[in-house]
Amino acid sequence: MTSPTAQRAKPLYLLAAFGSGCLLTCAVFFNGEAGRFGGAMFSSWQAHGVGTVVAALLLAFIWRRERKAAAEARETYGKPPLWAYLAGILGGITVILTSWSVNSPLALAGTLALGLAGQFTLSLIADYWGLLGLPKRRLDMRDTASFVLIAAGSLLIILFGVGSA
Repeated sequence: MTSPTAQRAKPLYLLAAFGSGCLLTCAVFFNGEAGRFGGAMFSSWQAHGVGTVVAALLLAFIWRRERKAAAEARETYGKPPLWAYLAGILGGITVILTSWSVNSPLALAGTLALGLAGQFTLSLIADYWGLLGLPKRRLDMRDTASFVLIAAGSLLIILFGVGSA
């Protein structure tokens, strides 16, 4: 959780967030390719099957080192709420939807633009109403300006992007 007071992000966090966006773009593209050849359901199964194997291998290597930190986190925060386990279901649905939309006239850029608009919209809603255990946060003009710019950029990509010609 973040505190309600605004803090300036450190450069490493900015780089990590940017890098995760780049990786997400690659993942959406790869899932779209798998969906093109085998369908959206195959793409989801393939992505999550490979992800399960990789996660199991990573856990086998790092669990001994991370066991103490995990125990401390459980002691400090308790068990995660049941809704936290929905991430796997939502991930599967996300892969299906992006695999399907990447192979439509939206293409990769349109899919990601609308995905970003959807993420930003839901995050503003969660901040404002304090959903998912987040502290309530009053939205300001920066939020409004960001929303308008993201929505306008998404519309530009969709209406006038490469696939529109």
